[in-house]
Amino acid sequence: MVVGFAERAVFVNDSGKRCFQLFKEEGREEDFTGRNAKEVWKRLAHWTINPFLLRPQNLPYLPDLLRVLSVCMIRSELLEEVDEEYQFFCTPLMEMISGAYGCKQKPSSMIWLCVLLLLSVVSGGVTSTGSLYLIGLGSHDITGPAADVNMMGYANMEQIASGVHFRLRARTFIVAEPEGDRVVFVNLDACMASQLVKMKVIERLRVRYGNLYTEENVAISGIHSHAGSGGYLQYVVYLVTSLGFVRQSFDVLVDGIEKSIIHAHDNIRPGSIFVNEGELLNASINRSPSAYLNNPVEERSKYKYDVDKEMTLIKFVDDEWGPVGSFNWFATHGTSMSRTNSLISGDNKGAAARFMEDWFERNVLLNGSESSYFSQSGSTRIPRRVSSIIPDLQEEYEELIELAASFQPSQGPATKFSSVSRRVRSAHRHADKPQFVSAFCQSNCGDVSPNVLGTFCIDSGLPCDFYHSTCNGKNELCYGRGPGYPDEFESTRIIGERQYKKAVELFDSAAEKVTGKIVYRHSYVDFSNLEVTLSHDGGVDEVVKTCPASMGFAFAAGTTDGPGAFDFKQGDNKGNAFWSFVRNLLKTPNEEQIECHLPKPILLDTGEMKDPYDWAPSILPVQIFRIGQLVILSVPGEFTTMAGRRLRDAVKRVLYSGGSDLDSNAHIVIAGLANTYSQYVTTFEEYQVQRYEGASTLYGPHTLRAYIQEFEKLARAIVSGEQVVPGPQPPDLLERQISLLPPVILDMTPPGVSFGDIKTDVPPRSIFRKRGIVSVTFWSASPRNDVMTEGTFALVEILHNQERWVPAYDDDDFCLRFKWARSSKLSPLSHAIIEWRIPESAVLGVYRIRHFGAAKNIFGSIRHFSGSSSAFIVA
Repeated sequence: MVVGFAERAVFVNDSGKRCFQLFKEEGREEDFTGRNAKEVWKRLAHWTINPFLLRPQNLPYLPDLLRVLSVCMIRSELLEEVDEEYQFFCTPLMEMISGAYGCKQKPSSMIWLCVLLLLSVVSGGVTSTGSLYLIGLGSHDITGPAADVNMMGYANMEQIASGVHFRLRARTFIVAEPEGDRVVFVNLDACMASQLVKMKVIERLRVRYGNLYTEENVAISGIHSHAGSGGYLQYVVYLVTSLGFVRQSFDVLVDGIEKSIIHAHDNIRPGSIFVNEGELLNASINRSPSAYLNNPVEERSKYKYDVDKEMTLIKFVDDEWGPVGSFNWFATHGTSMSRTNSLISGDNKGAAARFMEDWFERNVLLNGSESSYFSQSGSTRIPRRVSSIIPDLQEEYEELIELAASFQPSQGPATKFSSVSRRVRSAHRHADKPQFVSAFCQSNCGDVSPNVLGTFCIDSGLPCDFYHSTCNGKNELCYGRGPGYPDEFESTRIIGERQYKKAVELFDSAAEKVTGKIVYRHSYVDFSNLEVTLSHDGGVDEVVKTCPASMGFAFAAGTTDGPGAFDFKQGDNKGNAFWSFVRNLLKTPNEEQIECHLPKPILLDTGEMKDPYDWAPSILPVQIFRIGQLVILSVPGEFTTMAGRRLRDAVKRVLYSGGSDLDSNAHIVIAGLANTYSQYVTTFEEYQVQRYEGASTLYGPHTLRAYIQEFEKLARAIVSGEQVVPGPQPPDLLERQISLLPPVILDMTPPGVSFGDIKTDVPPRSIFRKRGIVSVTFWSASPRNDVMTEGTFALVEILHNQERWVPAYDDDDFCLRFKWARSSKLSPLSHAIIEWRIPESAVLGVYRIRHFGAAKNIFGSIRHFSGSSSAFIVA
């Protein structure tokens, strides 16, 4: 890897300097440079340089390489040996520049001349590839516990994980200037980023890389899926439904993000970035149109839609391997999966990412040409890898049935890595090529829903009330409908596929090359009492303040994507006596707090609730990345459509001001739910309506203006080149976390039954058709015993050459569902149902279904197991 050289170069250079200084202080300079040390230095130089010499794309690293050589040649008595021993270094370098400089002689003087000439070439910014950036992409599994844990997003205590729809991932890109700054952007298939998670990730990165990656140049954003395990944030209000902190959810995220960044770091290579934009019209609607309409008519008239329909995509192209990934930003909520779903899922954005990565693998890596994926960008079918390795089976059905009948159900022991080795998308299968990584990132989705058919009453089928989203006064009956209604899985697929298709189109046609410097600015801001300057007509300024966090009554009403309960409703700016009494049992807000938040009636005074520790954040991060003409605004919440537009416009005005090299072609995107979570941000006008989004705007009516003020400061610092005040550090509450989630005590099976045994098999001599459903039930154990990171709980295998079972689909496939349940609520007995919805792309053949799991015995030890069904035919 190229980055291996950078690490080695820096290590040797810094170590050499430190060692020389220590030897010099002790009067032992001759020991450092004398005969006894020469062999050591020769080996250091060989170890540092040799793997990287013959690749012209590594020229951006030559300054570091030359510094290492200068350490190795620190005394003139080494020159003769360098002439003799290091011709492997000089010769290929001289060949690279022989046409321009004619450096083919071998004397030591010519070595130094070549070194100086190469240094001047590289310092002048000339490389053989013309690349402006170093790019690296990485991905890692972050699927958390698939059982017993409350899901994050809907705040529904009954929504407990019990299986996997498809796996969740952390996807990362790193972009660096060869001799300059670098930025890291991580996109999570999770509800949101966590302040505590980021803190611990940065701590780990600091141990591994020093100050290369810090809180300032690392951004972590969530796609806002409401179908992932909760319990990983550090503030009380976000932990109530998960029964407190869930260490397993937290650890999986920290580990996965770190490894995703490590993968990206290890893959850093010279490359280019292209940017493209386009409209996607059928994947989003405004779920609070009455609040949007409260914005000034002259402002609304500037926009064609009441939600942002633009998708912005960046395409990464490696100098050697070609396209290696893409990230895009588009605003639509991760609520295609409903509040009653219990399967872990990346929702529509996670699905889109899976579809696009599979599309690229099938159409580029396997077909071996870019023209094939360009020509098929409009395909509606998600092709499968397995079809390229399984020959057409011409045998008669009876012969296939007899063959299938020879494979009976089985179970047996397994290891922790058994499922990893059988995973369909094993990274090891393309170890010689960079893994293609595609991320579908969240933006200003606050009032944006993927349930594009509108909102309807589930009792009458009539449209919901426009202003309050109620049905006969009850919010619980008003639901949004996705395009696959009433099937939430189909709605997820459709919205995901629409985003995926648009991304392919933009990826295909991306031609605008990203050029320019990399800059980042980051600051922590206390939003609980921040002075904000409002400018009024006539040049009059007014100073107002934000407020300590609180949540309004309409927060409890939920949204049309996931209604709340009791008698709460959206658009409530009065509250009621009963719930005020209940509120006061927890914390009674003082008059100043009530006045500050008007017209929001306070239901939970979270910013002033400190027992057993902080209920809500007060110190939030604001962050800007600039990568050439691409500007990423990382915001720690859910901005509504108009709030996001105002923020982008404000930053744009600053960046376009005098002294900036950006022009009107800059692409400014909002990365939502980034670095921590602080709920919603509406405009001042939307806040007055007090729908769900306004009631969830924590810091009062001037929250948006406070964000704009702080982002303008960062933007001015980017233009001027000045640094910004870091701001107050947020608290680290890890040691104060409380968990009430019971651990797994014991797994058992009925007498005479082993883990992995079949409970319900496929019928004998079965033949299934495409679009049919195969269902098998296994005796199983709690998925919390092993979350199968980078592995799978469920697997469909196809028989190859009548003798070898080949993985075809696993629990990262949209068509395969893993469902787990206990025999009764507190029972140690449990079973796993694996359902395969046979896709149209499945090939004719003999198949079986396998299950991987891990069981805990009475002594606490974990034993892995596997089981398989009888074989069956897909025709």
